[in-house]
Amino acid sequence: MYRFLLTPRWWGINVFVVLAIPFCVFMGSWQLGRFEDRVKDHRSETEQSAENKTAAARPLASLLPVDKETSGKRARATGRYGEQLLVPDRELDGKRGFYVVSMFRTDDGGGRALPVVRGWLPGDVDPARVPAAPTGEVTVTGALQASESPGSGTVSGLPKGQLGLISAASLVNLVPYDVYDAWVTVDRADGGMKPVPATAPQGTGLDLKAFQNLGYTGEWFVFAGFVVFMWFRLLRREAEFARDAALGLTPATQS
Repeated sequence: MYRFLLTPRWWGINVFVVLAIPFCVFMGSWQLGRFEDRVKDHRSETEQSAENKTAAARPLASLLPVDKETSGKRARATGRYGEQLLVPDRELDGKRGFYVVSMFRTDDGGGRALPVVRGWLPGDVDPARVPAAPTGEVTVTGALQASESPGSGTVSGLPKGQLGLISAASLVNLVPYDVYDAWVTVDRADGGMKPVPATAPQGTGLDLKAFQNLGYTGEWFVFAGFVVFMWFRLLRREAEFARDAALGLTPATQS
């Protein structure tokens, strides 16, 4: 009854099934591993974030360049405040407002400046509402952050005195000196502003990509099950046809 399994057509079907199932299982396992890695990164980031809030601040230079390990850690730098820029359309606690960013010329930066987010104010951008930055030499302490990438805020078409992204690339044409490829959000804001909380580095949260990995995992395993299901269905139909042909119920045809 099952001699049809030796025909060329069924050899092709069997080879396809033998190759397809391991491939689907491998791809599903790989996607599951990616999801588990993102869960692990998220857990580590959450634990690290809690530790960063109580850890002693370290010199800025010892934390650069910013990466997943140093992002969010408390940094300390001494210098003087300079130009001030405002970043519109930023939300905090569900309300729309703007960041107040002051360029901070550090003593040991070789002339470079560090963008410092001194705080957040609600509503539309209004320079008259922004408190002046402290004068003289001061020490800034806050969470170190990597330069923002497109998608974090408005990029172009802003009036003078406003900034779309907090990044060295955005500031290169706005200030007459070099800028650190990083920024700091202060622990405590002054002048009635609210401090801006640190954000997790990209790729460490349970974002849409993480759940896409989980969804792809299910799809690949479903594909593997579908291949097995279709193979058994074809086998059963072919066996029934061969049985009927042997009983003379249907004309025999070559498989």
